[in-house]
Order: sequence, then C-alpha cells, then structure tokens
Amino acid sequence: MKNYIKILGIALVFGLFSNNLLAQTTKYKCMLQMANYVGEGAYIVVSLVDAKGNYEKTLYVMGNDKKWYKELKEWHKFYAKRKKVDAKTGASVAGGDRSVTVLEIEDKKINAGYKIRFESAVEDQKYHVIDAEVPLTTEALADKTEGKGYIRYVKLIKM
Repeated sequence: MKNYIKILGIALVFGLFSNNLLAQTTKYKCMLQMANYVGEGAYIVVSLVDAKGNYEKTLYVMGNDKKWYKELKEWHKFYAKRKKVDAKTGASVAGGDRSVTVLEIEDKKINAGYKIRFESAVEDQKYHVIDAEVPLTTEALADKTEGKGYIRYVKLIKM
C-alpha cells in the first residue's frame, strides 16, 4: 500500500511538471521605433492583457529604475500587487531611437482574445495607457502597429 501511494504521488508530480513543459511558446523579435520627441527617455512596459483588458503578465520593461514604475499608472496597479516583474528589463528609449527585444508568447494565447499592450510614460510629459496595442491574432502579428504617443510603430517578427 505504501508503494502504491508513493508511485501515485510521483506520477502526480510528474504529470504536473510535464503539463508545464508542454506549454508551447514562440519567440517574437519585437522592433519598436520611437517617434521624434524632445525629453527624457520613455519608460515602456510591454504587457499581455486578456480580452477584457486585464493585465496577465509583464513581457518586458524598458526602463530599469524601479522608482519610475509608478509613472506607468495602470500597469503599476498590477505590479504593486505582485512586487515582481515577470520579464526582463532594459534601458528606457529616447525619442527617435529604435529598440529590438525578444518576447516569448504562449501559443495558446494566439487567436484567443489576448493583446500585447505597450504603455508609456516620459518624465514631466503625457502618460499613455495604450500607446500601442497588438491583438494576438495571426493577421495582426504579421502587420506593423502604429503607436499613438511616444511610439511611432511596433513590428513583431516570428523567430
């Protein structure tokens, strides 16, 4: 009986780990072109949001000084509950600059109502909750997405 319980426990643990390992992801090269603006470098957070606009995961943060995270107001509400960034962080991005990063997205999120949101803030300037937003659809991932604020455009390329 003890051996049976041991085997059942091991099988359960293995099943949980293998389920996580089976979560397929795809890497996308994310090219971000900034608009020409005068001022400090923009802090930009790249988030996965669900169909209702709720933050699910942080994919990337451009701007590594945590004291400025509160300027990304909507995302900061999500961040403050967790006190943890799910993703890599890098330097802020200045006007006219280009940034290239790699985002890893779960395949099951594609064509399921999710979006990638680019939220931006620049010191002493306007804050953009949705500077750019890319629907996670096969079609939208193949197109260039125009920004509405500091971001000129975003282009994702499947790797």
